[in-house]
Amino acid sequence: MSYFKNKNINDECSYATMPEDVVEKTLKKLDQDKVEFLQMQFTDIVGNVKSLTVPKNRFENALTEGVVFDGSSVAGYAQIEESDMRAIPNLDSYTLLPDEFGKSRVVRFVCNVYSPDGSRFPGDPRYVLEKLLEKVHKEGNEFFVGPEFEFFLFKRDANGNPTTEPSDYGGYFDNTPLDSASDIRQQIVRELYELGYQPEAAHHEVAYGQQEIDLRYAPALKMADRIVMLKSIIKNVAERNGLYASFMPKPINGVNGSGMHIHQSIMSFDEKVNRFYDKNAKYGLSDYAMHYLGGILSHINEGSAILASTVNSYKRLIPGYEAPVYISWANKNRSALIRIPAGEGTRKRMELRCPDPAGNPYLQFAVILGMGLDGIEKKIDPPEPIEKDIFHMTKEERLQEGITSMPESLGEALHHLRNSKLMRDILGDHVYENFLTVKQREWDQFRSYVGEWEIKKYLPTL
Repeated sequence: MSYFKNKNINDECSYATMPEDVVEKTLKKLDQDKVEFLQMQFTDIVGNVKSLTVPKNRFENALTEGVVFDGSSVAGYAQIEESDMRAIPNLDSYTLLPDEFGKSRVVRFVCNVYSPDGSRFPGDPRYVLEKLLEKVHKEGNEFFVGPEFEFFLFKRDANGNPTTEPSDYGGYFDNTPLDSASDIRQQIVRELYELGYQPEAAHHEVAYGQQEIDLRYAPALKMADRIVMLKSIIKNVAERNGLYASFMPKPINGVNGSGMHIHQSIMSFDEKVNRFYDKNAKYGLSDYAMHYLGGILSHINEGSAILASTVNSYKRLIPGYEAPVYISWANKNRSALIRIPAGEGTRKRMELRCPDPAGNPYLQFAVILGMGLDGIEKKIDPPEPIEKDIFHMTKEERLQEGITSMPESLGEALHHLRNSKLMRDILGDHVYENFLTVKQREWDQFRSYVGEWEIKKYLPTL
């Protein structure tokens, strides 16, 4: 049961109204599972997981009143004079963590963040997604997403520090002995299965040391919660095997980077009606889906800084490494930004290929949905699909087809975000302004730094 199950999420209710029967039921379950600690988790504005540990003697207090923390120490949250935040557990997110080598039994709760006056904190990324989903839910629909989650496994040096030396020398879909990380992927999938996350597949990706884990599609809020946990599981399993897992989009020069392709659809709550599908329509896409698609293509530059949120993200988004660079869509063409995988009925979906695993999944899903809903509201028609290999087209050919490019840097992406009313509406003033501040600082630090490439390039001749 979620905290405000029977209340509108926009109600500014006190957090001190947790139903007693729900608390008692949860406390009983904690006792049955012999839990010793709670991990109360939420994310900062850029997606880093924050966690507070609660011992057994404080369980009831944590469930009824939450845990107070200093919001001024969390990126993008609050100023010192308004820093007392409260993390209230969402009891639907009860997750008994895998018992690693007989350690203490731990339950993880995803938390909603509240302001001192008891209202939902507008800077909580989870709240941003909740508010946007409310628009879909009012129509009796749910926003479903299924990520293809890519990452690298690297070796550590003699001191235990991470390196960029790949853990293996396998390639796409390779098996042992080249793919020595196969057992590690199986360990990750096993833990996901134990948590009820319905992993669908795991395989080696293109680059040395690069892996992919696919989760079965789920409602966007639940999936964002799961991605936060997935990152933790991947890191922990790698650690136990003496390796280092990285979600950096482009950690190695000259090879493919890691993306997080997001498959998405809007269906009825019972999953029987797919709003994206029309068997009689061209491409099998309903008008609803085409307008949704048109909205994403129209606003993708404005949302790019959220979907690809680091300086390093734009070193992945370059031609030649299977990453999308040009704004287009296609049915089969994997060089397009949005692809429509084969499928009918409930399997009809869209795959957005520019997001990466370094971002905040709550904000990423919110921005994608918000762009699509704007397209539906304004009936934005997309251009015709491009089935040619765009990477091998000349600049003139792309211009003739009306194909434009995505931002080439975080700085350019922030420029588009800064001038977007839609992004402000989706994110809310607090997240919008604080995200710009945090990321502009990151961009300024990068562009003012003199790197090794520049020294080698210019020092001998200038």
